[in-house]
Amino acid sequence: MKFQTVSFYLISCFLLTLPVLVWNSMLTNKLPAAFQPESFGSGIPAFLTYGEAVSRTLIFLVFLLMPLRIVSRRQRAGLWLFGIGTLLYFLSWLMLMWFPLTAWSTSMAGFMAPAYTPLLWLTGISLSGRSFYFGLPYRSWIPILLSVVFLLFHNAHTYLVYSRIY
Repeated sequence: MKFQTVSFYLISCFLLTLPVLVWNSMLTNKLPAAFQPESFGSGIPAFLTYGEAVSRTLIFLVFLLMPLRIVSRRQRAGLWLFGIGTLLYFLSWLMLMWFPLTAWSTSMAGFMAPAYTPLLWLTGISLSGRSFYFGLPYRSWIPILLSVVFLLFHNAHTYLVYSRIY
């Protein structure tokens, strides 16, 4: 298999998730105690834990199957939405890391911001795609629906942690 063929498959919408994945892996330990894995995962019902994990895996798999070639106005708008959503997501983390005891960070909206702001960047990635590899028909509602399912589980999980603390 030639490098050009391999690189064609490497340039997928999954690449857009890398800044978020790197951010999460490098900075999770800087978040308040409630967000640390041992606390955040404690006491969460199995159906939420597994639903969140499975839907997260599915959405990342779908992004891996979407080539990243921005050629249309809708795709450019999706890229902008991705950028704005990622910025808001990062800001939501920074607020919790830098100002953990403020009214914002201890409010439900502030505490849960890292759980609901991914709707923007996930939708942006979904709109940035226009096809799947291997000739599968593409509809942007497919990754958007998977994102919504993931976020329902993720937000329910985060809400349970919030309600346990506050």
